[in-house]
Amino acid sequence: MTQTIAPRVRTLVLLLLAAACALLAGAGPASAHAAVTGSDPGQGAVVDKAPARITLTFSEQVALSDDSLRVLDPEGKRVDTAKPANVSGTTYAVPLHSGLPDGTYTVAYQVVSADSHPVAGAYTFSIGAPSKTSVSVSGQSTDDGVVGWLYGFGRYVSYAGFIVMAGGAAFVLACWRRGSGVRPVQRFVVSGWVALTASTLALLLLRGSFTGSGKVSDIFDLSLLGQVLQTKSGAALVSRLLLLAAAALFIAVLFGAYDKREDAEEKRDLTFGLSIGGVVVAAGLAASWAMSEHASVGLQAGIAMPVDVLHLLAVAAWLGGLGALLVALYRAPADTPVDAPAVRRFSQVAFGSVLALIATGTYQSWRQLGSWSAFTDTRYGRLLLAKIALVVVLVGVAWISRRWTGRLAETVPAEASAVREKERVGARADGGGETADVGNADVSAEGEGDTGLDTDEQPGTESAGTESAGTESAGPEPADSERAAQLARQQAARDAAQRKRMRDADPDRFGLRRSVLAEAGIAVVLLAVTTVLTQTEPGRTEQEAKAATAASAASSADAGASGALTLNMPFDTGGEDGKGIVTIDVDPARVGGNEMHVYVERPNGRAFDIPEVKVEFTLKAKDIGPLPVVPDHIATGHWSANGVQIPMAGDWQVDVTVRTSDIDEVTVSKNAQIG
Repeated sequence: MTQTIAPRVRTLVLLLLAAACALLAGAGPASAHAAVTGSDPGQGAVVDKAPARITLTFSEQVALSDDSLRVLDPEGKRVDTAKPANVSGTTYAVPLHSGLPDGTYTVAYQVVSADSHPVAGAYTFSIGAPSKTSVSVSGQSTDDGVVGWLYGFGRYVSYAGFIVMAGGAAFVLACWRRGSGVRPVQRFVVSGWVALTASTLALLLLRGSFTGSGKVSDIFDLSLLGQVLQTKSGAALVSRLLLLAAAALFIAVLFGAYDKREDAEEKRDLTFGLSIGGVVVAAGLAASWAMSEHASVGLQAGIAMPVDVLHLLAVAAWLGGLGALLVALYRAPADTPVDAPAVRRFSQVAFGSVLALIATGTYQSWRQLGSWSAFTDTRYGRLLLAKIALVVVLVGVAWISRRWTGRLAETVPAEASAVREKERVGARADGGGETADVGNADVSAEGEGDTGLDTDEQPGTESAGTESAGTESAGPEPADSERAAQLARQQAARDAAQRKRMRDADPDRFGLRRSVLAEAGIAVVLLAVTTVLTQTEPGRTEQEAKAATAASAASSADAGASGALTLNMPFDTGGEDGKGIVTIDVDPARVGGNEMHVYVERPNGRAFDIPEVKVEFTLKAKDIGPLPVVPDHIATGHWSANGVQIPMAGDWQVDVTVRTSDIDEVTVSKNAQIG
């Protein structure tokens, strides 16, 4: 049975890991955690004279570098004169050269939000009148490309490493102390430490490129590394490395001196010391995330950070302990199996962790969302719903595991009695009272801590004791001692294999192994969703940005009521990439000269260029027109024309011809009152 189970286990684990990585990779670039809520001049604005400076207002405080705010003229040359600076609150400004000529200028920004995530973007404004510009504002992204993917993967590995290391060590100390001498469990915990250390070093190297140029060649730029070390995120990563050195000492003691300590009182004292030290180190590692990410900024940061630490510790105790239990169930040697009391103790720890997760998760959800509508209206809310669903499924599977644990515990007394009775009967049949005493001593030596999954292995002690007694009575000659030792090793190997087969054949144990494996698989996917969630703009911030955009749109609508005109017309040329929305702005939409702007966007709202746009105005009631207008291309998805003459007031038909390829073209129309 074991031979058929192991390949299935490996296959299932590999599939679950692949699914988690696919989820992580397919999540796309993380949204910015700080949004631009205002600017002066505003996006698309036309001002009469050159401004002395450009100001940007964000939804939260951001970190600036020398090139965080750049202003480029129509030829792409910089016209800002100094480093950007904070002028008040969340508003930042950069001064400009005086006497700038008329034309369209581009403002590009690249900053780091207070929760350590990069924010980038660009927009245009015009002085005097719009003009052509060689600067492209499309394709701006905060963490696109290879570096962004590597950074996201590094975050996933760091979370997984912390959970495996902290949760595995907690499982050994709190639930199964005999596991400190089990090699597979030792390797499991050490692998978590290695993963967390390696990923932390990688994140430290990637950080400068991730928040800057995004180039792979900048990963090993020492000057960028020096800048990273001066930031809050850099300090958190360095602190994590220092705490990992303390964690290495903790692991060395746990799997070294602690396992070898035989005196009960000394071991109890060492257990207490390791427990206190382990909690302190684990809390410090968890704080390295809390002090630099979502919890460190925004509403009630002083409460949010300790809550975040508690949340991470509860996740580690539950999921990391689950992983250690899975390793123990599948890889522990036959002479040191995980026992039922250990599984029961872990079940209690997991239950307490779930209660802590519910309490801390509820607070975090309220803090990051702020309203019920954010669950469905924001990307953060939808990801949080997916995480909650996975947790519910995980708790359901854990409940099944508790049932298997209960069934194992019920079968222990009967099995233990049967083993002892068998040994007594065997001893009387052989006439070896001494052998019977040895057999009983072996059973009682295991004590309460081993009455569980390993009770079915005790018959092996009888044969071993009998053989040992027989060997003594036979009194082998010294010349035969090597042969006797070899036979003893072979017999021990056969006994161990038989005990393992008997253990794996236990249906209750087999059911527990399957349910714990299912829990671990769900936990892998849950961790991937959580990692993506930490890189996503909080729902509260997203809704605030939407509110600011709506206010800006309302202001534009008010301007339209006083004279400006805006027409939105969907189009479909029928060809590849032929769908979109064309927007016509006419200001002041009165008789005489007018300024016209044309914007072309994809259905998702992203600006894009097409080969040709033409506009015609027709007043059918007076048989005037069509009056053709061919606007000039200004920027990506933006065309403009000045001096558009409207000869008289009336209900004008506005026709827009859009050509997306050499053969794909369509004309869309809309009527509007002008004048």
